[in-house]
Amino acid sequence: MTKEGLIRRTVEALERLPEGRIQEIADFAEFVLKKNEDQLHPQHAGESALTQHAMRLSESSLNEDWENEDDAHWDSFLE
Repeated sequence: MTKEGLIRRTVEALERLPEGRIQEIADFAEFVLKKNEDQLHPQHAGESALTQHAMRLSESSLNEDWENEDDAHWDSFLE
C-alpha cells in the first residue's frame, strides 16, 4: 500500500475512535517521530525540533561573531 493509502486508511480509522483514543495515537505518533529524528541526528537527541531549527538558523549569524580577526589569537588556546 502506498504512503497516501496508509494515511487515508489511518485517518478513516481515527474518525471512528473516541477523542481519548485519538489522543493516545497522536501521542504515539509524536513519540515515533521523535525517536526517528533522534536516530537521524543523534548529536541533537532530546532537543525539540524547534530548538534544533533555531540553532541552525542562528549558526550563520553567530559565525560572523565567532570567526573574526580580532579574536583569532584566542583560537590558539582552544587547540
